[in-house]
Amino acid sequence: MTIDTRLEALGWHHLYSGKVRELYESPAHPGRLLVVTSDRVSAFDHVLSPGIPGKGALLTQLSLWWFGRLGEPTHLAAAHPSLGAHLPPELAGRTMIVHTLDMYPIECVVRGYLAGSGWAEYRATQTVCGLPLPPGLSEGDKLPEPIFTPAFKAPQGQHDENITFERMVEIVGAADAERLREASLRIFATASAVAEQRGILLADSKFEFGRDPGVDHPVLADEVLTSDSSRYWDAETYAAGGPDRLEAYDKQIVRDWLAANWDRTGEPPELPTDIVERTAVRYQELVDRFMASDA
Repeated sequence: MTIDTRLEALGWHHLYSGKVRELYESPAHPGRLLVVTSDRVSAFDHVLSPGIPGKGALLTQLSLWWFGRLGEPTHLAAAHPSLGAHLPPELAGRTMIVHTLDMYPIECVVRGYLAGSGWAEYRATQTVCGLPLPPGLSEGDKLPEPIFTPAFKAPQGQHDENITFERMVEIVGAADAERLREASLRIFATASAVAEQRGILLADSKFEFGRDPGVDHPVLADEVLTSDSSRYWDAETYAAGGPDRLEAYDKQIVRDWLAANWDRTGEPPELPTDIVERTAVRYQELVDRFMASDA
């Protein structure tokens, strides 16, 4: 019996498959969605094979940890362990019930360091999402202050598009654009301080928000500050410089291997076993470092 069949028996009907998450709805739970985080891993807007063992549970665990510390309104309604008695056992640790929201079609990206697509754009134009940056920066350099660099969410299989704040205003309106920018920068500042206490640098992160008809502020949704939605670097090796300056606690291992072994045409190649295993270790190490103080 498949997971979908078992959830159907519990009244949850499959609604949508994302790159990593599966969404279910139930007539018995109006205004709620059941979110299951899979072990799938994506890079360059493609879902790769195989997945990263245990990844879905680790992402859920870290999102829940952050939801409880940020002091922000979130979409969370219930999570493990209270769900454990009502779900197939293998789903309990990777599942949340969340409030249904009208999601903004914007990825709210905040960058504290120059990396990824921001670094690629800077090399070409000395800007990121239309924001001018000082000359002479190198990959991995800390920015003078965190910057808000939104992206327009593309349909699955297509590339998300970095956009200017002015373009974001055209899409969601001036008031909501300003609220989303303020919330994103506030959350990033809080999370950066928490990470630094644990010897970790938060290089950048992507936040997603939705509208709740009953409130006039954005509601934090999806995942938050996980190894999939953020770049985390070890502060000690970063300070030491050299080839390990950007030692990452995220899926950078996957990105680097894919960039070296795929020209981004056709289907991406299968990930080697050692890349999968090394990535799984990094995901677990990040969770352990954040939660060590809770033990």
